[in-house]
Amino acid sequence: MTKPLVSLRNAGKIYRNGTVALAGLDLDVRAGEFLTLLGPSGCGKSTILRLIAGLDSVSSGTLTRGFSQARGNIGFVFQDPTLMPWASVFDNVFLGLRLQGISRHDAAPVVNDMLALVGLGAETAAFPRELSGGMRMRVSIARALVSRPPLLLLDEPFAALDEITRFKLNDDLLTLQGALATTIVFVTHSVYESVYLSHRIAVMAARPGRIVEEIAISAPSPRGQAFRTSAAYADACAQASQTLQNAMDEVLK
Repeated sequence: MTKPLVSLRNAGKIYRNGTVALAGLDLDVRAGEFLTLLGPSGCGKSTILRLIAGLDSVSSGTLTRGFSQARGNIGFVFQDPTLMPWASVFDNVFLGLRLQGISRHDAAPVVNDMLALVGLGAETAAFPRELSGGMRMRVSIARALVSRPPLLLLDEPFAALDEITRFKLNDDLLTLQGALATTIVFVTHSVYESVYLSHRIAVMAARPGRIVEEIAISAPSPRGQAFRTSAAYADACAQASQTLQNAMDEVLK
């Protein structure tokens, strides 16, 4: 077994107002996998991403990383694309490399290649206001991946999109992971999305936030419509749904 990319052991997070966001959490993020955190609002999914990204620290327990925290080694995509409205698509994606001190001239081939990879090679001069919601999210993903980080964190990036766009971006995200060999930790409320995307699902419960069960999804890659309509997909969705319901019922007792 290789060393996990990220490992949390008995990790807890208590905010200043006394809210216990996480308690006794054990989680490994394995290199090359697609791991989804699935659970209801308030169970600490986003808190885990912030801890992994180094944007916050654990209150108890440990978090260790098997890679450097140097700038550009972790990509982060939020539910809102958070693009600079005054900047072109190219300049929005260039931002991360610019912050690393890379010149526009040297970054141009890298930025253009990444935009082509997310299907926006013809939109480099466009501005965010000229793009659809799905296209803006592609720009956000391209910006997070342009430095080829070993780890990509996504916090409900497709929640505000229509179902057709969401399905297409799910497929595109899996294609990107295959092309770039990036480890992905993904947050969602959607059972169906979690099963379609993941190698492994960590189902969470709240009060305090914790992992109640991990579900392995053994479907081969690449995935597509055949998997979405398969008995294996339906069975895995039923298992994840029941596990999530059990976790929510436990909180209500």
